[in-house]
Amino acid sequence: HAAGIYMEGYHMVFSKTLVVLVCLAGAAASALPTRAGTNCTSSQQAAIECFVANAVATDLTKPRYGMTLAQFESYGVAISEILQTHQTYLVLVGISSASADAMPPTNLNGSANLLAQQNAVSEIVAAANTAGLVSIPAKTTLHEMEWFALDVSGAMNDNNGVLQLLTPGVAFRMIDSYVVTATSKGEVNWTEVDANLTTAVDSFVKAGLIKIPAGLSTAKVAAFANALAHIIYSYKVATGRTTLG
Repeated sequence: HAAGIYMEGYHMVFSKTLVVLVCLAGAAASALPTRAGTNCTSSQQAAIECFVANAVATDLTKPRYGMTLAQFESYGVAISEILQTHQTYLVLVGISSASADAMPPTNLNGSANLLAQQNAVSEIVAAANTAGLVSIPAKTTLHEMEWFALDVSGAMNDNNGVLQLLTPGVAFRMIDSYVVTATSKGEVNWTEVDANLTTAVDSFVKAGLIKIPAGLSTAKVAAFANALAHIIYSYKVATGRTTLG
């Protein structure tokens, strides 16, 4: 019961956060000039910082992940930059939806374990950056990209089962199947996992089932898949699962 109350409150916070994220996309155009000592119309960055400060002051949202108000304002600027990208924005939203679907913030027994999901999402974003699937926009840090993905996955956790129908986490489950196959007596043969995933990615690319974006290579995609396998395994250990949900 306590876990249920916790998750309900968590969903409410992040549903509100998603509203703020959408509003920030247009905050660069205009913002209420009510922040003392700041010309809120002097630049897009100033407009967004004022918007975030006003949102905090009116309890629309609040700093998270240990941020100060100044850091939260910078995060607001980063969100605006992310939302103006194409590939990076799509990849981050894809990671968030897949994680909310396949790696929920709960243990196998149903108790809450938000940290397990957050660790997985952050690590996947970092791996995507290493593989070249995303690039860090201007005025943005890797941590801010991770926070953005965490905010979106947090909002997506409360989806009334829709994600289970759309199954955005199918790729994660497929990668997990290679981990499960290579597991014996609780031990994973990572050499086997890495080799089989590399072969699978190469086969999918040759068959046209995976399209490699410009600037990437089959080797980088395979490396990303291998990184995902290790991240998925860590999530399963943290939540007591033997397979993804």
